[in-house]
Amino acid sequence: MSALWIAAEAGAATGGTNTDAWSAQGVSIDSRSLLPGDLFVALKGPKYDAHEFVAAAINKGAAAAMVAKAMTGAAKPLLVVADTQTGLEDLGRAARARTAAKIVGVTGSVGKTGTKEALRYAFERQGPTHASSGSLNNQWGVPLSLARMPRETAYGVFEMGMNHPGEIDALTRLVRPDVAVITTIEPAHLGFFPSVEAIADAKAEIFNGMDARGCAVLNRDNPYFDRLAAHAKAAGIGRIIDFGAHTGAAVHLIDCHLHASASAVTASVLGEIVDYCLALPGRHWVMNSLAVLAAVHAAGGDIGTAAAAMATLEPMAGRGLRRKIAVGGGDALLIDESYNASPASMRAAIAVLGSARPESGGRRIAVLGDMLELGANAARLHAELAEPLRDAGVDLIFTVGEAMRALYDALPARRRGAHAATAAEMAETVAHRLRNGDVVMVKGSYGSRMRDVIARLSTARETARH
Repeated sequence: MSALWIAAEAGAATGGTNTDAWSAQGVSIDSRSLLPGDLFVALKGPKYDAHEFVAAAINKGAAAAMVAKAMTGAAKPLLVVADTQTGLEDLGRAARARTAAKIVGVTGSVGKTGTKEALRYAFERQGPTHASSGSLNNQWGVPLSLARMPRETAYGVFEMGMNHPGEIDALTRLVRPDVAVITTIEPAHLGFFPSVEAIADAKAEIFNGMDARGCAVLNRDNPYFDRLAAHAKAAGIGRIIDFGAHTGAAVHLIDCHLHASASAVTASVLGEIVDYCLALPGRHWVMNSLAVLAAVHAAGGDIGTAAAAMATLEPMAGRGLRRKIAVGGGDALLIDESYNASPASMRAAIAVLGSARPESGGRRIAVLGDMLELGANAARLHAELAEPLRDAGVDLIFTVGEAMRALYDALPARRRGAHAATAAEMAETVAHRLRNGDVVMVKGSYGSRMRDVIARLSTARETARH
């Protein structure tokens, strides 16, 4: 296996000084998850200084450490730079420059990580592919993901997130995408923005890292399509591919049949009719898949291969992963949507729960935690979930957190399960209320810690996945 980085190349990229020769197979910023052979980058954050963990990284087998100061007694080679955050960004910038890969950048209010993973899955069948791991989409995750990209990569996919203006601008200038996907614009992070229009403007910063040869992939069904398209044109983007149910979209939905655990889709991709099975349930995933096909086309990939890949997509932990759990007298189906939440993603997850089929005597149950960063609109946006819950036929709703109290109070008494201040308090309650045949969906913003409910429910015997 050829080295990802060698001392001379990394030194030239960062302007740093090597204390000795070294070669690394990977890059890490966390000594706990570091693998032997990684270059350890000692970042200094607001609450920690990873220079304190250089020795631990070396003991775990780090090939070298990038540091901003000389480390006495270090047994491994060091790459000494002026600032390790800048050094990581320089390494990412050099990785981007040394590859001939087609690069796709993905952002949007919801659906970023799922669309990024589906793109990775589609491209892997067409050439060497590299993509951001998990949700590495911020000022540390994006340069780290770039720095990990092998030089022989043919397709790269990078997720970019934000909750303040200006964040995506800095990230896209590192990534320099050939194709930019904006999944949709929704009222997420409203606590940091004066309006949804301002959110759209911040997402449109992704175009700032592109040139006239680039392509913007935009959601034609979204109310902010025209606003985003205007931003793309103002940035000099030479091509826009729109997607959606709108019949005028270049990639548009012709027909779909939504089932409990999958969907059958017929779409037109720039005039080519494509039929495919999508292994993940929900109309939101149908829309994501259209964005995937549009981006694959824009990157020069094969549409048929990409469409076929959709049939074997698998849900991610915290984003729709399903498994059977043991409950009193039998099994229940757990749908884990605990990683994050916004009004749009809540509605999508509730619709998926509505399409689920409980076994005989079972119920549809939702365990919902606060949607954070919604500002002054939080109470209203939480209470408005009562209608989609009713329309989806959800039998029982458990709510967690201060903002979710507004939803609990808006529910009819027969649908109220219980309310608790924290997920840890709610976990035991839900565990004892489940019965054979139930389908239970757990969702909330990351900060609401709904993963605590998942952890408690998962301590029971796990049987075959659905």
